Amino acid sequence: MASFNIGGLNASSRRRSVHSRNATVERRNLITVCRFSIKTLIDRSCFETIDDSSPEFNNFAAILEQILSHRLKGQITWFGYESPRSFWDYIKVACRKVSHNCICSIENMENVSSSRAKGRAWIRVALMEKHLSEYISTALRDFKTTRRFYEDGAIVLGEEANMLAGMLLGLNAIDFSFCLKGEGLDGNYPAVIDFTPYLKFTQSSDSISSDEEELRTLGSSGSESSTPENIGPPFNMDENSWYNKCKRVEQKYRLTLEQKGYLEELVRLRETQLSESISQKKLLRQKVDAMDLAHKMEKEQLEYIIVELQDQLKSFHSLDQLSADVSLSQTSLDPSHLEDGDGKQDGMNLLSEGKEDTPSLLGLCGSLTSVASYKSLTSLKSSEYLASPTTDMTSPGLTPSGVDLYKEDL
Repeated sequence: MASFNIGGLNASSRRRSVHSRNATVERRNLITVCRFSIKTLIDRSCFETIDDSSPEFNNFAAILEQILSHRLKGQITWFGYESPRSFWDYIKVACRKVSHNCICSIENMENVSSSRAKGRAWIRVALMEKHLSEYISTALRDFKTTRRFYEDGAIVLGEEANMLAGMLLGLNAIDFSFCLKGEGLDGNYPAVIDFTPYLKFTQSSDSISSDEEELRTLGSSGSESSTPENIGPPFNMDENSWYNKCKRVEQKYRLTLEQKGYLEELVRLRETQLSESISQKKLLRQKVDAMDLAHKMEKEQLEYIIVELQDQLKSFHSLDQLSADVSLSQTSLDPSHLEDGDGKQDGMNLLSEGKEDTPSLLGLCGSLTSVASYKSLTSLKSSEYLASPTTDMTSPGLTPSGVDLYKEDL
């Protein structure tokens, strides 16, 4: 009984080790093939545009779909059954934090109905937007959501996930062009990976010699007259293969040469545009400097005019004050001011005459040298105006002696 238990434990441990080994090999194979497919895509993009008809892209899309679907959990229904899921169910939840994401636009696409087709459309849109690496990195950082959608041993839960995000970053240098209504979005069939472009086998020297001996043996057994010289066809095939390789290399060289000429012409065009932009910048800079200088001079002139106008305004205030003082003095010395308003009218006329006789009040930029003459003129007029009442009072007809003589005659 004890031996049976020991044998059962050994069998279970062997099963676990085989399972872990298979899972590790599967993850390593998918990551390695993904790296190879990215390299072939970058190489192919140097010679032609990558679209849905490119076999390199179809292989890459199948590999990425296999990676994102590796050990993906099913969805538990209300009846307790587990229905299969697509990686799009994980992407639309884990990538909503990406700024300006395309999740809503893909969800609203009319010609894409199944979840698998939406995931394939997302791969194409993310490649055209050059944000596929950003989407994957954001989804992997949401470890809680990733753990909820994937089982243990999945690629997105292992260390290989960080390598995947770094490898996808190189695809941002490629300009993709896809049609989101093609057959590549058909979600009824799973994607199949073509491993043949990435397989390479090199024979050792011992294996080559053994193959030649086998060919000789087969030739001698098939015909008695056959000799070792009958091993010509394989050599001719090698010649043809070398010729084909030379033709492919020559074609690549021509394409590279054409691309080099195009890039050189583009560089020359950009240099010409740069020199023109620099010259235009210099002209604009000179115009701006000239405008700044003109504005400064205009500002200085305006400031000078403002100062001059302020000085003239002060002088006008002083002249108005002087005219007011003169009018007050004339009014106080006028004896007929209380009897009638003739003196007041004469004083106003005198004040108006004094203002009219001053030329500096009529212009804003005139000289103020006439202030002294204005003072002398005002004093002269005031003295004449004050002398007229005294003269009338001292006339012979209004003296007391004249009144007495008039009475005696009566």
